[in-house]
Amino acid sequence: PMRVAGLPAFEDHCRWARVDDEGNAVIVDPGDAAPVLAATELGMWPAGILLTHHHPDHCGGVAALRQRWPTLPVFAPEDERITQATQRVGEGSRLQLNGWDFEVIAVPGHTLSHVAYHGEGGHLFCGDTLFSMGCGRMFEGTPPQMLASLDRLAALPSTTAVCCGHEYTMANAAFALAVEPANDALHRRQQEAQAMRHAGRPTLPTSIAQERETNPFLRTDVPAVREAVSRRLGRPPADRVETFAELRRWKDGFRA
Repeated sequence: PMRVAGLPAFEDHCRWARVDDEGNAVIVDPGDAAPVLAATELGMWPAGILLTHHHPDHCGGVAALRQRWPTLPVFAPEDERITQATQRVGEGSRLQLNGWDFEVIAVPGHTLSHVAYHGEGGHLFCGDTLFSMGCGRMFEGTPPQMLASLDRLAALPSTTAVCCGHEYTMANAAFALAVEPANDALHRRQQEAQAMRHAGRPTLPTSIAQERETNPFLRTDVPAVREAVSRRLGRPPADRVETFAELRRWKDGFRA
């Protein structure tokens, strides 16, 4: 048996640890070593690190953790900007860590070398590719790449728990409602997320099923989403890639 725990991190960051009964943990994207070191006081021990991409807020804590545990394995995509990797992974890699199996999915877009880890037991660690009701900015990739990456994640089993890198849920809900104001599932999710935040609880993980119902970036084929984009463009989008690209542009400049 194992559980997935959120570790407190920088203000809106979510850091994940997959922990077994003995307290051995697979740490995902430790941008800061402090929460991991603090968790060891409570009996949690890192067994390995999974990195999704090179941004410092996702891998800045690795050096300090490896200083403390020099043999700690660090799995990371092929990217020379990630200097702490002990093993490189890419599309289709399967890895075993502490008896747990993970499959690696290449999800370029936010960065070109970004990967996601789909673990047995149905957890998806997707970094900054997919958020609850949102997706990452395209710092390095193109709209066709990012859309293809999101399509792959959306095709995972509906019960998959989406463990993403940031708690952006409320801001993303405001944008999603601007795109699809008549979406009942979206209104329900926004209210539920608001209640969770007021109670001091995270809104994550979300699920693939919930994202298919509420995330505009996974809904480029839905007539209401296409119509919202048509109104912005002043004409129907040429295809779903243009629908996605315009949604992302709209979100980049959106203020609730």
